[in-house]
Amino acid sequence: MPVSATEPPDSAAAPPFTELAVVGAGPAGLAAAVTAADGGLDVVLLDAADAPGGQYYRAPAPGLGATRPEALHHGWARFAGLRDRLDRHREAGRIRHLAGHQVWAVERTGTDWTLHAVTGPDGAGSAALRARRLLIATGSHERQLPFPGWTLPGVVGAAGAQAMLKSGLVLPGRRIVVAGSGPLLQAVAVSLARAGARVPALVEAAGYGAYARAPRVLAADPGRLREGVRHGAALARDRVRVLTHRAVTAVHGTDRVEGVTVSRLDRDWRPLPGTGRRIDCDTLAVGHGLVPQLDLAVGLGCATRCGADGSAALVLDDDLRTTVPGVWAAGETGGIGGVHLALAEGELAALSVLGDARDGARGRDPHRATALRRARRRMRAFAELMGAVHRPGPGWTEWLAADTEVCRCEEVTAGAIRTAVDDLGAGDSRTVKLLTRAGMGWCQGRMCGFAVRGLAGCAAEAGSPDRRPLACPVPLSTLARASRPEDV
Repeated sequence: MPVSATEPPDSAAAPPFTELAVVGAGPAGLAAAVTAADGGLDVVLLDAADAPGGQYYRAPAPGLGATRPEALHHGWARFAGLRDRLDRHREAGRIRHLAGHQVWAVERTGTDWTLHAVTGPDGAGSAALRARRLLIATGSHERQLPFPGWTLPGVVGAAGAQAMLKSGLVLPGRRIVVAGSGPLLQAVAVSLARAGARVPALVEAAGYGAYARAPRVLAADPGRLREGVRHGAALARDRVRVLTHRAVTAVHGTDRVEGVTVSRLDRDWRPLPGTGRRIDCDTLAVGHGLVPQLDLAVGLGCATRCGADGSAALVLDDDLRTTVPGVWAAGETGGIGGVHLALAEGELAALSVLGDARDGARGRDPHRATALRRARRRMRAFAELMGAVHRPGPGWTEWLAADTEVCRCEEVTAGAIRTAVDDLGAGDSRTVKLLTRAGMGWCQGRMCGFAVRGLAGCAAEAGSPDRRPLACPVPLSTLARASRPEDV
């Protein structure tokens, strides 16, 4: 199967066939690729970014001349070791790393898989690759809940603010309120404060006391407990006020953010009347956790489950196999759990692939796989606890005014969605989409899907995966080329 002639010169020699294709070069995908290559498999690692590491190990662009990128990260030494192994395998020809390749579809071709990717800075190029086995490590994206003023310049995603700092060495503002829910907020607030921003408050919609009600889970994963203590000490040192059971319910300003209103919430996340207090700031970094990126896996028919945080995650066995034979997954696709879990799952999934390639024989060190399974169970238990603690409560929809935009792409307001439900009889998010166009814009519901389901009262859809035929925007010319028999 030839690679398209429109590919950049660097990828024109991409092999037509490989034993294992790994999609995603974040912590899980990188660990999987180098472990599989260690075991002797021919591996192709595809990733949309220009360099390995994913969102977590995002590094400054080379042109910025950063001399100490490790200062922006925890566990940089582990990443540096994986990157060095990747370089050695690339030089030896055991791994082909296709950077700038965003896979938009995967299909079964006989006993193999055909992967289609867009390439180049504008997505105008294309590539196709066949693989005997497929490992999906596509990570996650940030979950946002709308509120009045969230479209004002100066409102950024919490993960986005951290990405700006890691990749561009820039701060989104000078006085930044960090808000939302989830442990990521602590890391973001610490990073921003350490880089020189003033962080007057970290606003957490849930609370941290619920962790204490699961002492066995905490005791089984002391590393996460130490991490929480370390972040707490850093926040205190930087004089960041931690406000729990509160949320930003309004943003103030004309041309950009000038301040936010923070309101106390009840146990269901409903704002309590009369509790709103203004905090002056020039930037709001907000996010309500992460959501697994499942487009490719769902398109292949992989089964999903409802995670403790209310989002869909893949059903995986103890060796990271999905319900589709020949397809494995690792990292956030199986549920949000953090970098240490992603690294462990990437390695374990690769060992499972090696066993499959050797007709069921275990890897060179069966004790390693056993240890990884044990560590995975421990870390997955903490991940489920974390998801349950920070899962958005149903009362968050009461933050919204009628004119609050929910779907930013199509400018659909909360009032329009409520009208579709209350007056027009929409009983599910698909009908809401047909009546209002919510979720039909450029992002295809990635930003607003969770919010639309919440406003529509679709409790039965909790944890249901979004189904998109294409995992990213694809030029029509690329679709036309992919439809030619010689390209598949």
